[in-house]
Amino acid sequence: MTLQAVLWDMDGTLVDSEKVWAEVQIELLGSLGVIWTVEDCMQLVGSDLRDAVRVWMARIPDGVITSEELAERMFRAVVEALHREVEFRPGAVELLQALKKAEVPCALVSASYRVMIDAVLTHLPPDPFDVIVAGDEVVNGKPHPEPYLTAAGKLGVDPAQCVVIEDSNTGTEAGTAAGAYVVAVPQWVTIPEAPRRLVVDSLEPLSPESLRDLLR
Repeated sequence: MTLQAVLWDMDGTLVDSEKVWAEVQIELLGSLGVIWTVEDCMQLVGSDLRDAVRVWMARIPDGVITSEELAERMFRAVVEALHREVEFRPGAVELLQALKKAEVPCALVSASYRVMIDAVLTHLPPDPFDVIVAGDEVVNGKPHPEPYLTAAGKLGVDPAQCVVIEDSNTGTEAGTAAGAYVVAVPQWVTIPEAPRRLVVDSLEPLSPESLRDLLR
């Protein structure tokens, strides 16, 4: 088997945006009468945004806000924060640049909606990814394999010959269900070892050649 493409998660993998999400959740939900903790935030790491809205709404007193209003306020606050500044995960940009130089196709496959992805991409050179699949562009979000299968289909590659890079259990499950080899770089959660999975502390030691070696 040969490496045909690398499929990247965004939040917590490419960029350290999980803390942005946590700060916005705690502040906004607190203003709506909800005691929301970092531990609560961790339970939603990697979740599809539609699922997250349902969880938030279950904790908010009836009649305070509609799910549509909550989603709009939450998303607007996160987008504004991401436009101002993002912090890339160690080694992520360097690996992405090395893959582009080695002519390995890359896709960004995120549970975040397209407007949030666009905010992050303003901090990178133009067209860093060959394909982008956003959370609002699929029917089934992670841990369903649809997002990664969609990206592989758009690239015209075999998912079994792709490497998925993830930081969450839901994303890792999605990559595995799609048939890809998964490199997990956990930050907030613990991801167990498993077949066709490499768990690393950082992306810094990785290179196009080391990713190719995973499939040999």
